[in-house]
Amino acid sequence: MIKVHDLAFSYSNTEVLKHISLEILPGKIYGLLGENGVGKTTLLTLLAGLKKPQQGSILADSQNPYSRKPEYLTDMYFLPDELAAPTDRAISWARSNGKFWKNYSQQMFEEIMSLFETDANARLSTMSTGQLKKTYISFALACRVKYLFMDEPTNGLDIPSKAQFRSVLLKYTGEETAIVISTHQVRDLENIIDPIVILDKQDVLLNASVEQITSKLFFDYGTSLHPESLYSEQLPGGFVQVYPNTLSQDSKINIEALFNAVHKNKDAVKALFLNC
Repeated sequence: MIKVHDLAFSYSNTEVLKHISLEILPGKIYGLLGENGVGKTTLLTLLAGLKKPQQGSILADSQNPYSRKPEYLTDMYFLPDELAAPTDRAISWARSNGKFWKNYSQQMFEEIMSLFETDANARLSTMSTGQLKKTYISFALACRVKYLFMDEPTNGLDIPSKAQFRSVLLKYTGEETAIVISTHQVRDLENIIDPIVILDKQDVLLNASVEQITSKLFFDYGTSLHPESLYSEQLPGGFVQVYPNTLSQDSKINIEALFNAVHKNKDAVKALFLNC
């Protein structure tokens, strides 16, 4: 488990994160959402130990990630949004680099590459952006780490590849892995991320499971507006809207509508989820 307590981080005089506290538990795929510039990537790099907290603490199984101890580094993988393209062939690059992760499986890497329909014998430097992204995703999953941090993993993927990504993520991770995915492409991950964390400037607006969210908020796909609607958007033939679930009804979450509802009603939503 990772515990983040009262975390703060600034770039020069620009405060990005402030008083951030949350827990990251194994067996869950966290969706880290937020507008540009709210610190999603910064938080991931702090979790990966690439930056040092300027205030507060991060403890991963009682270890400080910034200490960069081998016990943590060999059981953690950070996949950034921007990727390098070495001249090596993917299969040999993966075999050489996999030695740094104690549970790495070359067989799993090749299996996932096959599922992605990507040639493991191709040179990374000749791959398209999508092929390169699929190669690095394959490697990240093949490392079989306890903590996996992914920054915008579906950027550059076409529609079939996004479906393949969801499939391999669920197939090749287990109850022992904690995954945190930062994304703007919420529809790409709508059916797999749970819990959902929404960052604002220097604040956590929401950190709740899908079950907790749908117990507090109702997602209505109807033809008339509700008087207590926190957010509504017109669709062909009606509306999608979000309002307090006072009648304890079941509904299917719409993450885009949730995100907009939270941002338009920050204090009200935080109060609603205060005890979650």
